[in-house]
Amino acid sequence: MKPFTSKPSMPVVASSEGPAVSDVQRRKLITTTFKAAAGVSIMSLVDPLVRAGAWAAGSDAPEKAEVKIGFIPLTDCASVVMASVLGIDKKYGIKITPSKEASWPGVRDKLVNNELDLAHVLYGLVYGMHLGAGGPKKDMAVLMNLNQNGQAITLSNKLLEKGAKDGPSLAKLMQTEKREYTFAQTFPTGTHAMWLYYWLATYGINPMKDAKVITVPPPQMVANMRVGAMDGFCVGEPWNARAIMDKIGYTAETTQNIWKGHPEKVLGCTAEFVAKYPNTARAVTAAVLEAGKYIDASVSNRRKTAETIAARSYVNTDTDVILDRMLGRYTNGLGKTWDDPDAMKFFADGAANYPYLSDGMWFLTQHKRWGLLKDHPDYLAVAKQINRIDIYKQAAAATGTPLPKGDMRSSKLIDGVTWDGTNPAAYADSFKVKA
Repeated sequence: MKPFTSKPSMPVVASSEGPAVSDVQRRKLITTTFKAAAGVSIMSLVDPLVRAGAWAAGSDAPEKAEVKIGFIPLTDCASVVMASVLGIDKKYGIKITPSKEASWPGVRDKLVNNELDLAHVLYGLVYGMHLGAGGPKKDMAVLMNLNQNGQAITLSNKLLEKGAKDGPSLAKLMQTEKREYTFAQTFPTGTHAMWLYYWLATYGINPMKDAKVITVPPPQMVANMRVGAMDGFCVGEPWNARAIMDKIGYTAETTQNIWKGHPEKVLGCTAEFVAKYPNTARAVTAAVLEAGKYIDASVSNRRKTAETIAARSYVNTDTDVILDRMLGRYTNGLGKTWDDPDAMKFFADGAANYPYLSDGMWFLTQHKRWGLLKDHPDYLAVAKQINRIDIYKQAAAATGTPLPKGDMRSSKLIDGVTWDGTNPAAYADSFKVKA
């Protein structure tokens, strides 16, 4: 396996008194300030190294010095945790307090009630909240993607005994042995539900008609499979790897094989939070973005991250269960091992973090496909409301993160169908298997 090659970020030096900069940089800052007075934006001129420190100490300082960020015990909470543990948050004038939560509905409710400022949260959950699907309606914001890839679909060893090893063999079993099959996801409008449904439908299984689907919090998946509560589940790591270690299940599919480079968790908050604390939103995004850059910079950084988040206060499991799949070292529990170049990515030179409008729109197409939305929304308008690309670009400038050429991207999924966001209503209606 090739090592991760993302370059570590240049440290941003700042203190409570302001940024530590050279005389040349200081003169540059003064010069650009006068230019700004003449109508030229400081944001477009100041060196990112200086800019981050200026935000922490000047008129653009965060309005809220301490922020509480909710997370669920999953590997992909890592950049939020490491932004706090490594003290990256302090560089941007904030203090991040990670708050371990029990379930996605709990995260949703605490965001609505302002008990959390922001959260490591399912992409589709945020979009569902904004449109009132899967809970109370609340205007929401996505500040950045936290990661790509790294989830999986686990099937029970009881299915293996019947000959089900993958999608096609599972479909054959369900056609020949008629009974109620139960599959679990983590939230009705969330990413895991959409990966599970898409995968089943690819092999002709209608999750709404041919199976029973239940909602289970991620840390409880393995325990529920152990007592026979489900035949399979889709969840984030490390719980798929844990099922293999505990010898109760095996990996039938990785989500990166369903959609290579797929969006997963996001840094989410209410639209009200961004409106009230725009500088804080920018500072948090920059800190978490830099933490993702740190994680992807080297194998040793990933190892340190795995050791950190394995603690009881975070994911609460063995380091090895987290580390192997973080490094792309996969085993499926059936004797197959491989190095996956598309394992979970936290930065990938910024490609893992950009809040593409087309990514958000895709979740809406699947919500419509499965009956979670009755009518077609204005896909692009909703995505522009939720995905705060303006905030992200400012944070990217502060961290020296490259930007893509546009706000849309094209991807081919496991069924061979390409999604590019150009005609979302037609795309949503095109599927043969749907609610």
